[in-house]
Amino acid sequence: MKIVYYSGTGNTEKMANLIAKGIVSGGKDAEVVNVSAAGLDIFDNEDVVILGCPAMGDEVLEEGEFEPFIEGISSKISGKKVALFGSYGWGDGQWMRDWQERMESLGCTLIDDGLIINYEPEDESLECINFGLKIAKE
Repeated sequence: MKIVYYSGTGNTEKMANLIAKGIVSGGKDAEVVNVSAAGLDIFDNEDVVILGCPAMGDEVLEEGEFEPFIEGISSKISGKKVALFGSYGWGDGQWMRDWQERMESLGCTLIDDGLIINYEPEDESLECINFGLKIAKE
């Protein structure tokens, strides 16, 4: 399973690594890939799409790299299961609710609600690890 993420401060990257730990604990392989290194074909042979991005600005996705990546894969992910996660420092998670609706409108099925963590996850965040375990069962 591939986890593609954007992280400005390292919090979402930490979440990605903890989620990967949960996926591996669940018996599946996990590869964590920064969006800057992810090709638009990364999910072509995957049943599950795992995406992480923090809330930016007025609770939106990061617009320089992550938003163009989502646009680039949007026509190829219909019918896939999607897990979304990210960190935030303000607001109430509106960016995640908007992102979930967007993925559903592209024909994706959400795996649980998106996982959001205020600022930095704990070093061994069970919330992140358990999210990974849940993804591994898909």
